[in-house]
Formats: sequence, C-alpha cells, structure tokens
Amino acid sequence: MAVPGGVDIVQLRDKLGTSKETLKFSKRALGWLRGRIPFIVNDRVDIVRISGADGVHLGQEDISVEEARNMLGRRKIIGKSCQTVAHVSSACREDVDYIGFGSVFKTLTKPGRQPMDLLNLRKAAEKSCVPLFAIGGIAQENLGQIIACGVSRVAICRDILLSDDVVLSVGEIKKKLKLCS
Repeated sequence: MAVPGGVDIVQLRDKLGTSKETLKFSKRALGWLRGRIPFIVNDRVDIVRISGADGVHLGQEDISVEEARNMLGRRKIIGKSCQTVAHVSSACREDVDYIGFGSVFKTLTKPGRQPMDLLNLRKAAEKSCVPLFAIGGIAQENLGQIIACGVSRVAICRDILLSDDVVLSVGEIKKKLKLCS
C-alpha cells in the first residue's frame, strides 16, 4: 500500500531472518517493485547479487563501500549509514550514492542509541556531497524539525506501516517534504 501511496524507495532491514528467508523475501519484493521503485537490501551484498536487488545499504561496521562496489558494479545503488559529520565527510570520499544520517530521534530500531543534536543534522546536510536521508524515529509529528535543518529526504518505517491509512500517510509526508524542496 505504501508504494501506490507514493513511496520512492524501499529498503529491507532484516536483522533476524536467515539468508534463505531474506533471499526469498527479496525476490518476492522485487516481483512487486521492479520497474516501479528501487529495492535496497540492508547489509547483505550477497543477497543483492543473487536476488538482483537495486542496491545495498551499508553500516559503519559492514564491508567497505569499495568492496561492495567491486562486487556489485556501477549500476547498483550503494548507501551508507553515518552518525557524525566526520562520517559524512568520509563517505563523501567513497563511492556512495546516498547517505542515511541518524538516529535523529529515539527509535526502536536502535534502542541503545541516543537521539542527536539537530545541529549535527544541519551540518551533515550542508557537508553531504550526495543525497542525505534523515533516519531514526522520523514521523509526521517531527518532520518539521527535519525540514528546518535543510533536509528533504527521510527514511520512515513505523509512522507509515502502523498507520490506519498508509496511502494517506505517505501522501501527507510527501506533501510536507515537497514544500521544502
């Protein structure tokens, strides 16, 4: 329901599934998404290669961007998670296509991580050489704070997936983001 609502990209983040389960889901997702929007797999370059996913999202502790690029080639999307402005500077020297920056707010995805000072988000947005997505606890209720930092791209999970009306929620989010771009 999120895709017809206007979601521009889908990322699979599955820290608990087996390789077999992740591959099976990725292939099913690609059946729905191929030719419509990009499908990115978190951490798993092997799953991207086997499934034909559009790209991979790497964390600070994952394989290097250079290794991923060597394995995947130029046509695949590579994103990288950054938590500091220094991480953003470093990622800009790598061959990344986008940066995910956060956790901006408290999030159940990373329960031990403290929310960041929004000044860091603003600095990261100014420093980034590629599209920067705010990540971590992003919801309609705090979207204005993200926009005020000069960021018009966000990664949202719970606020969309747990919505009573997914299509309406996505539309409202996109409308707010378009006002600032």
